[in-house]
Amino acid sequence: MNHRNPTLLAGTIVALALAHGAWAEDQSTPAPGETTATASAPAEPPAPAPPVASEAWFRTVKVKGQVESGITINPAGPDNGINFGHLFTDKANKYLLNQATPTFERDIDPKAAGIDVGFKVQGLYGSDARYTHFIGELDRVTGRLNQVDLVEANVTVHLPVLTKGGIDVKAGQYVTPLGEETIDPSGNFFYSHSYLFNFGIPFKHTGVLATTHVNPVLDIYTGYDTGVNTSLGTAGGFNDARFHFIAGFGLNFSRVTVLALTHIGPELPEGALGAGTNVGDYNRYLSDVLVTWKITDKLTSITEGNYIVDDGAATRGGGVVQYFTYVLSPEITAGLRAEAWRDAQGFYVAAFPGNLDFIDAATGRPNTSYGGGATTYGAITLGMNLKPSHLPRLIDGTAIRPEVRFDTVLAGGTTPFSGFPGGSRSQFTFGIDLLVPLNFR
Repeated sequence: MNHRNPTLLAGTIVALALAHGAWAEDQSTPAPGETTATASAPAEPPAPAPPVASEAWFRTVKVKGQVESGITINPAGPDNGINFGHLFTDKANKYLLNQATPTFERDIDPKAAGIDVGFKVQGLYGSDARYTHFIGELDRVTGRLNQVDLVEANVTVHLPVLTKGGIDVKAGQYVTPLGEETIDPSGNFFYSHSYLFNFGIPFKHTGVLATTHVNPVLDIYTGYDTGVNTSLGTAGGFNDARFHFIAGFGLNFSRVTVLALTHIGPELPEGALGAGTNVGDYNRYLSDVLVTWKITDKLTSITEGNYIVDDGAATRGGGVVQYFTYVLSPEITAGLRAEAWRDAQGFYVAAFPGNLDFIDAATGRPNTSYGGGATTYGAITLGMNLKPSHLPRLIDGTAIRPEVRFDTVLAGGTTPFSGFPGGSRSQFTFGIDLLVPLNFR
């Protein structure tokens, strides 16, 4: 057939259509002596109606949980039972229920053609809650080791506006976007946390955060919140009415991603600078840069740097963390974390023996916390993630995470690690935890 001859092509199409119509008519006409009922095929049942939008949306809601428990062994046997330099794994030689976390959430589709709405509500019960409270929110329900906390309660909306990628807006209470490590243990490779995570970045915010997807490479972050680990109202922290904001950008390449963010606002509790001095006039600047490089399909490098300045307290802190992870098999991944973190005035790094010490220190109340002095800390952690295969869907993703860690003082004459008369300049710890997800839906 010559497809370049439109007259011939049109005639052929018409002829085929007429022939098909004649054949269909012949098939529907009963032969002599044959009834229409016997000649006609039974009608196809109607296709089920597609689910309404609300039903389809509800089907994407996840209902899940997670339980993490573990122990950190300190051979030095510190008299006060504290692994200095740790927060969430600070109790030496004591088995902990770190977290039991029920979660209800729906993830938005950032590539949705229209508006898409998601949410997340996550609670927490366990020893980790001592350090994750929003000020003034469930922080004094109990003074026991295991406490309760609301980790997140927010709504996220994808808006297909301004750019092809649109804007994602999160409003409510949410974990900070700064940093590599997270409160959620499934987002971390190691059981213990770095100095940078423990002392160099916020944990949570209350406010609004917008992520503008300018193009596939560039994301712009802008947000307004009430401060570091604060909720709303006079009981929810200090300087809520003062300007606190997050700003920064993300770069997304094929094997490299970069996330650079800063959080700025006043963070000192009332009275921290003496009577008559308004702490709201002094800002704290927390800046963090995270570079992830997928070197090969098995080897990943993550480099994080951070820097803190507080105008009111006239203090500085900051450092660098380097991670390497290597996939040995589908069930086994090995990892290394090395870091150095400087606490120039001995203001940021501290231990909190009492169960309410962390929240008391954050709100300017009397407490039994103690610092390590002006020094530079170093730490090296070696660990593995062991994930059994062929588990039931309910607990698929279960992980066992053993690690060995060495902490030391790199500069300065302090001896913050206890366990010896007068303290020590270093400590070894051996940790292991069991992380069990519960995939209900």
